[in-house]
Amino acid sequence: MVKPNVLVLGGVGFIGRNLVTYLVNNDLAGYIRVADKVLPTTAYLGSPHKEAFENPIVEFKQCNLANDAGIARAYELADGGKFSFVFNLAAETKYGQTEEVYAEKILTLSTKLAEAAVRFGAGKFVEASTAQVYSEGKKASKEDAKIEPWTGIGKYKLQAENALKQIQGLPLIIVRPATVYGPGDISGISPRIICGAVYKYLGEKMKLLWSGDLRISTVHVRDVCAALWHLANNAQTGTIWNLADKNDTTQDKINTFISSIFGIKTGFYGNMLSSVAKMKLKEVTEEINDKHLKPWSDLCKATSINNTPLTPYIDQELLYNYAYSIDGSAIESTGFRYSHPTMTEDLVREQLQYFVSQNLFPPQ
Repeated sequence: MVKPNVLVLGGVGFIGRNLVTYLVNNDLAGYIRVADKVLPTTAYLGSPHKEAFENPIVEFKQCNLANDAGIARAYELADGGKFSFVFNLAAETKYGQTEEVYAEKILTLSTKLAEAAVRFGAGKFVEASTAQVYSEGKKASKEDAKIEPWTGIGKYKLQAENALKQIQGLPLIIVRPATVYGPGDISGISPRIICGAVYKYLGEKMKLLWSGDLRISTVHVRDVCAALWHLANNAQTGTIWNLADKNDTTQDKINTFISSIFGIKTGFYGNMLSSVAKMKLKEVTEEINDKHLKPWSDLCKATSINNTPLTPYIDQELLYNYAYSIDGSAIESTGFRYSHPTMTEDLVREQLQYFVSQNLFPPQ
């Protein structure tokens, strides 16, 4: 049986590097092309990811996917062949960006890459969207739940989804992950972990806005990668799938791990005080970040860390009192099973150690 050719767009990023590693380690592809504007040598890849990228079946192409020449460079194969699967993981992932940035780096980018998939005859096009497109509700959101994006990323990911649905002949599958964590995570739960290190350094209790039962649905990156591959091979085109573990993750559950790892006390300001803070959330966000950024810088200097992609900076969008609760069970009807159905302290420590081993996070 001939193994498929795979194109991973934005393949040096957090999910991308883990997907490439998953495909290599499980011997699933005959050829993997990674297209990204960021060079692997400058992307803080950990040892497992470096080994995967050095595998003979993996070819990296530096491409600016925002322009036609870069897109053609990503899709063209020397033998005139076609990619069986294209995974689109290329997008702006930073919070708090302008509308123009999100429009260009999410909506326009995804649309151009999907149009190219049709033009170059790709077998399947798997679009990594986000579960931030759903409205808040009492029940965990399933794929048919009310849509009401609550972040800028969610707003433009939804627009991208709708634009892709209109492209004739596109063999589209849409995946909506909850908060993704694991080795290489920078913006999922890492800012909270970093804050834990800051409060250990300060010798203070770490207190967060709102309450401990505020939901933050999660999914481990290895499950995301396994799901992407599973859906590419098994799901019908035109379908949408949530990805979320069974952990029913809350602020308090994450704090429990942080408390154990750093030996600090944690708590919450509660809804009453937090509601007062909400009235001047911009100022409160600035105060919070001011409190964290300098100690983090001092801590890094004290442990000879001169450069790191990690930051305790938290954007205002992530301080909303928003119950981010996602139902990721539908994919299990296709035979998929989550390998990490619950978040554990060991998984959080593994994520932390990924950066410690590269001298990007102070040793604990």
